[in-house]
Amino acid sequence: MSGISQNLISTQLLNWTGLLYFFSMFSFIILLTAKNKKIGTIATCLAYAGLALHTIAIGLRWIESYNLGYGHAPLSNMYESIVFFSWTIVLIFLMIDIKYKYKVVGVFVMPFALFSLAWAQMFSVVSMTGSTALSKLVIMDDKISPLMPALQSNWLLYHVVTCFLGYAAFAVACGVSVMYLIKANFEKNENDKSTGGILSVFPPIRVLDDMNYRSIMVGFPLLTLGIITGAAWANYAWGSYWSWDPKETWSLIVWFIYAAFLHARFTRGWVGKRAAWLSIFGFAATLFCYLGVNLLLSGLHSYGGK
Repeated sequence: MSGISQNLISTQLLNWTGLLYFFSMFSFIILLTAKNKKIGTIATCLAYAGLALHTIAIGLRWIESYNLGYGHAPLSNMYESIVFFSWTIVLIFLMIDIKYKYKVVGVFVMPFALFSLAWAQMFSVVSMTGSTALSKLVIMDDKISPLMPALQSNWLLYHVVTCFLGYAAFAVACGVSVMYLIKANFEKNENDKSTGGILSVFPPIRVLDDMNYRSIMVGFPLLTLGIITGAAWANYAWGSYWSWDPKETWSLIVWFIYAAFLHARFTRGWVGKRAAWLSIFGFAATLFCYLGVNLLLSGLHSYGGK
């Protein structure tokens, strides 16, 4: 590309992606008060445009990896995983939007994607400028580097993709659950389900509860596949399917939380606020599994914090 590396172009595209996600989120917020379907359509189109640029950026970084002779998917370090996490959140959100068509959900989901991408870009700038004030907190290498021997396997792609698609579904479920609790609390206090205020653009609480359930029904089998492929990868890399590494342990904890959610719903009819709170708690555990373990604990997955 005329002497310009795909990685540089990828970084520039991610900057534009962040702007599109910001304007999308801002438009969704305006939708709360304007209650104009055209604004919701514009916000969704901006999200689609951002996802398209995001996809191209990831693809170019992948191509650059091959040009450098490394030839691996851009999923090997903290920077790349956060960029991919942001991408999966927007993807799952837009899939949910196609089914339910409640644009306002973007108010509570797009911030997850925007802040994830902004965080990755912020630490990318830190590494390029040589600042150490923040890099001491999180060492995030944005450079394309050769894979360490343990990561040189196709299981890397299968494991990371399935896990992060599951994480993204849980992020959507968390955003929807927050909406549910806000609306349910308002209706309880006001005792008026036909209010014409801002919350009138929220989906009915029955729909919100169903969206929460459906999102987790998407995320749970993906997380399960992620754990299974991770075990296969661990056996390939370290000769053992399970070693009770902190990441493995917390992945199992997250799995049990969402398994409990589905079990309680099927056998005890857990819906509404209890389901919403459990969904939020599950996503908090998911974030700790993804970020907290990488940043605070050491183990076989310590490379994920770089």
